[in-house]
Parts: sequence; C-alpha cells; structure tokens
Amino acid sequence: MVDRNMANFNGRLGRIERIRQAGGGFEAQGTLGRSFYNEQQRPRRLRRGLFAPFVLVLLAIVALKSVVYASVGPEAYRERIAALEAGGTADRIGAYVLRADPLTIATAAQIGKILN
Repeated sequence: MVDRNMANFNGRLGRIERIRQAGGGFEAQGTLGRSFYNEQQRPRRLRRGLFAPFVLVLLAIVALKSVVYASVGPEAYRERIAALEAGGTADRIGAYVLRADPLTIATAAQIGKILN
C-alpha cells in the first residue's frame, strides 16, 4: 500500500528541487546567498544599441576610401568621382559617399607611407 504522506513529501521535495535547479530559493535578508555569487559569475551584457555598428560601418567606409585614394592618387581619384557624378542616381549617391574628405586624405597619407 502507498503511504499518502510519503507521496505528498516526495511531491514537495520534487517542487523544491525544480525551484532550486532554476536558481530560486530562500535567502535571508543581508546574507550573501546564491544570487550574489551567481551575479558575480555572469558577464554583464553591454547594450550598445545601433551606435556601435553605425560607427563601425563609417570607419570601414573611411578605411576603404583611404586605401583607394592612397593607391590610385589624388588626380585619378578625383577623375573617378567625377565620372560617378555624371552617372545615374545610384552613381551620384556613390560619388557623394566616396568623396574625399579631410579624414580620408589624412588617413590616405598615413597609408601611403606604408604602401611606398
């Protein structure tokens, strides 16, 4: 015959074990319990939003422009941008993005020292 008290006890024991496995439990106020040490072990996730990927894309564009500017030279680069400006809408947008700005020119000067 099954003891009803024993079945009840085993059921409670199972619930407590599931709660403990999920990270729950009782902690007295002011003590350093499991939650304190688990918090220490978990790496905190940094929330960057859209700013970090946007900056990364801008830096990649500037690096690409600088390498092309340093390898083909200022005159040829201006000619290529002028050819893009004479094209369609997509070409004009590309010419606007690829136009040599002061940061591109300064970075290209540093890359030119490495390439030569």
